[in-house]
Amino acid sequence: MDLGLLSALNSERAARRATVLVTDTSNGVQRLVKEVDIATDPLAALLDKQLRSGKSGAVATEDSSYFLTVQAPPPRVVVTGAVHISQAMAPMARLLDLDLTIVDPRTAFATPERFPGVTLLPEWPDEAIGKIGLDSYTAFVALTHDPKIDDPGLEAALRSACFYIGALGSRKTHGRRVERLVAAGFDEASLARIHAPIGLDIGAVSPAEIALAILGEIVSTLRGPRRQTS
Repeated sequence: MDLGLLSALNSERAARRATVLVTDTSNGVQRLVKEVDIATDPLAALLDKQLRSGKSGAVATEDSSYFLTVQAPPPRVVVTGAVHISQAMAPMARLLDLDLTIVDPRTAFATPERFPGVTLLPEWPDEAIGKIGLDSYTAFVALTHDPKIDDPGLEAALRSACFYIGALGSRKTHGRRVERLVAAGFDEASLARIHAPIGLDIGAVSPAEIALAILGEIVSTLRGPRRQTS
């Protein structure tokens, strides 16, 4: 690979931004397409489909054939709430190759015994999330029902490019949440990013079923058409 392409690829990787290396298999010519430039690329539809799959592969047009090497950041899920639902989510997320982080200042709940092998940050979200950093390959999930914990996390997620934002609670609870977020300065378009009620509508009732519904919605959003967020 050309050193210039390699340098550009490494820069994007370090910044947790996706790229696709396009190799023309007829002549070996390569070029690097950043995710932000895919929409205007001549191979836009093919690049977008391949990137959403998260896998590299061969593609063809009427005129030529290419190999698309996908370099996408590992997707992450940041959860506020060391609760029963997040306990059920942890092993499922691991099977899905989702890097899970639990944020909860309540040290009686955020313990290694309850969350073996999970990254735990027993801190307030406004402190912890600043350390984590939220980007377009991060999903944010609020599960505590406690505005003091969930709202700062939601505010940080809404100000970021998170590909998914979800919050647990009834429509009445979410209505009160929206009122607080409007008072904090968020507009209707921003608040529409929040999935609430959270999760796919599968009739979930138990913590494990709710965790499954949430992760299903996260994966569906991750693999679906990406929306650019400023």
